[in-house]
Amino acid sequence: MAFVALSARAQDTPAPAKMTAQQDHQQMMDQLHITSLRPGADGNHPQAPNAANYDEAKANPYPKLPDPLVLKNGKKVKSAKVWWSKRRPEIVEDFDREVYGRVPKVTPKVTWEVTGTTQENNGDVPVVVKKLVGHVDNSAYPAIAVNIDLTLTTPANASGPVPVIMEFGFVFPAGRRMPPPPAGSGPPWQQQVLAKGWGYAILIPGSVQADNGAGLTEGIIGLVNKGQPRKPDDWGALRAWAWGASRALDYFETDKAVDARRVGIEGLSRYGKAALVTMAYDQRFAIGFIASSGEGGAKLHRRNYGEIVENLAGSGEYHWMAGNFIKYGGPLNWNDLPVDSHELVALCAPRPVFISAGAFRGDAWVDAKGMFLAAAGAGPVYRLLGKKDLGTTEMPPIETALTDGEVAFRQHSGGHTAGPNWPTFLEWASRYLGGA
Repeated sequence: MAFVALSARAQDTPAPAKMTAQQDHQQMMDQLHITSLRPGADGNHPQAPNAANYDEAKANPYPKLPDPLVLKNGKKVKSAKVWWSKRRPEIVEDFDREVYGRVPKVTPKVTWEVTGTTQENNGDVPVVVKKLVGHVDNSAYPAIAVNIDLTLTTPANASGPVPVIMEFGFVFPAGRRMPPPPAGSGPPWQQQVLAKGWGYAILIPGSVQADNGAGLTEGIIGLVNKGQPRKPDDWGALRAWAWGASRALDYFETDKAVDARRVGIEGLSRYGKAALVTMAYDQRFAIGFIASSGEGGAKLHRRNYGEIVENLAGSGEYHWMAGNFIKYGGPLNWNDLPVDSHELVALCAPRPVFISAGAFRGDAWVDAKGMFLAAAGAGPVYRLLGKKDLGTTEMPPIETALTDGEVAFRQHSGGHTAGPNWPTFLEWASRYLGGA
């Protein structure tokens, strides 16, 4: 009877607004009273007038970054107490309003269901695999259903709760698979994690929020907005995916196989952006592995190298961000942003965060140096909180790991992948997550 009643309610509820990404992008520009945007960087045609810049001599038009340790009133932050009580909230407010958008004060409850438990072997390690679905309460707007897709794998022979590394997982269309790892790249990352005695989890971001502008009136953002378009400071997909990761951590806090105080978050590319946003906003995550996150992630917005702000402001990527972010690709410029990505890294402090990049050939678009500079720029906050920074402001040679402190960086010689940095990350993470 309950199902019949719910179906009837769903039929009575007005359907979500249907728009293409271009239409939704245009209505947001209308809300912001913006008539035109500058074109993004073209990474495919070196002769194009808006070709992506890869010349370091032209890369830094705005070398002066906002100071993470100066309050809005101009006073210097000299104590951890002032950082936590005053400066950090100022930075969070700027990111909420102008960059990633605000998570609503009240979001629907998520009820986790274990839909399957199997005993398997991954390599030579016996594991327990739990398939989970997070049912998001949609009673306020039954026309949209959100069910979060999560898989948790833990060592079967563990004597107690274990650390877990959770990845934002890619789902490829039917017939397309992740390219195989290069020869000699070692075991898959999941087996490397299991070799530590830890577990791993895969969260599917698209089950929380679609990765396109047309989906903004559906998913968790559409559910909360009752199927209507966003306001300029509403959350975008990156915050929505991070919200989903936080709900997964809520579940881990109830699972006796997991030590929820030792859960790390990892992601590559757009999911590297989401992993950094997750780490910055939810202080329960113990450690972050942020791979090739680029513009909108760890790369400085004030850098003209590879992907730039204008790419994120366009109709192909704006859905990751708050609507307000669009104006920095139009009437305003990058230097008008009240914050930059070194402050996003600083929001992770004092917890350890590892910034990863590939080599120029294959990963130039994400601007390895721009991500390094952001990691270095977070250093003063880590030091204020009694932790070690990168130890240098000079970009290290390729495959030189900076792992002495709580901010770590390594550029491997591969392409757009986290793969070659997993062994370095796991060795470094062992200092913080310890044994099983």
